[in-house]
Amino acid sequence: MKKSRFLGCLALVLILTMSLVGCANKTEAPKAEAPAKSEFKVGLVTDVGGLNDHSFNFLANKGLEQAEKELGIKKAVVESKQMTDYETNLSRFAQDKYNLVIAVGFLMQDAVVKVSKDYPDTKFMIIDSSITDRPNVASAMFKTEQCGYLVGVMAGLLEKTPGIPNALGKNTVGLVGGMAIPPVNDYIAGFIQGARSVNPAITVNLKYTNKFDDPALGKQTALSEIAGGADIVFPIAGGTGTGVIDAAKEKNVYAIGVDADQNYLAPENVITSALKGMDVATFNIIKNAKEGQFKSGDILFDLSNNGVGFATPTKVVPKEVVDKVNDAAKQIKDGKITVTNKMPAGF
Repeated sequence: MKKSRFLGCLALVLILTMSLVGCANKTEAPKAEAPAKSEFKVGLVTDVGGLNDHSFNFLANKGLEQAEKELGIKKAVVESKQMTDYETNLSRFAQDKYNLVIAVGFLMQDAVVKVSKDYPDTKFMIIDSSITDRPNVASAMFKTEQCGYLVGVMAGLLEKTPGIPNALGKNTVGLVGGMAIPPVNDYIAGFIQGARSVNPAITVNLKYTNKFDDPALGKQTALSEIAGGADIVFPIAGGTGTGVIDAAKEKNVYAIGVDADQNYLAPENVITSALKGMDVATFNIIKNAKEGQFKSGDILFDLSNNGVGFATPTKVVPKEVVDKVNDAAKQIKDGKITVTNKMPAGF
């Protein structure tokens, strides 16, 4: 009886021991790791003006840098040295599986049309060119005739306003265009309409340099216009335009900047700038693409959504002039003033 009870207890101890050993040897299945989030890569290809143009390439890159900081995208930039680089540079980003490839400028239209067809799974953004037959291309378009009109009103009024320091008083302005292409001519058409709306007798001299990356040529061209009586010069020429501002500084006349607020280039001479929100457009289109809301076709930026405008004028611009420019902006928004991008007769 005692032996039977002892054997029973021994068996129970063995069972419990084996159970504990089994529990000790039992390991939990490893937890599955969450899949790593794939990087959203954005590549930007500049026009020949390069990042240091203080203008449209500079602004597009500013929007890209904002997207890197705020959205966590991975960015890369390639500066085109010549127009034949466009297709190669765009293709390189597409081959490297970038999610969005940005082409800065109207001159890249043909390259974007071709490369977007070759790489239909890659999304593209182009600035200043309307491509509406590609489901993978977004076109950022700006009604710069509107901001051109506003700085034209300012220039026209300043030419009529007595007592403006440094003015030559010849009622003449000089415009320097990079090339006779729509993004340039839209500004010019608006400027002439605005200036003539308040000063029908104003003389507008226009010269094209046919380059966006030649400040020396810009300066030479502007000096010629200043010698012809221009006391305000307005470059629409990318990096070439920095030379126009240098000429204004040298001859102590006024300049109007373009695309970005260019007052820092010559604080005593650049009285305002016609603004083009390419940084805003670039950031917004990157954000939409990253969030799966990419929209192809034309995306319009104008006064109504702050896509264009003008920089705060310097103190040499009288308050009554600024008030009239602001009133013109309101009338454009309200539809009371219609600004076209059609070049006036004679230009």
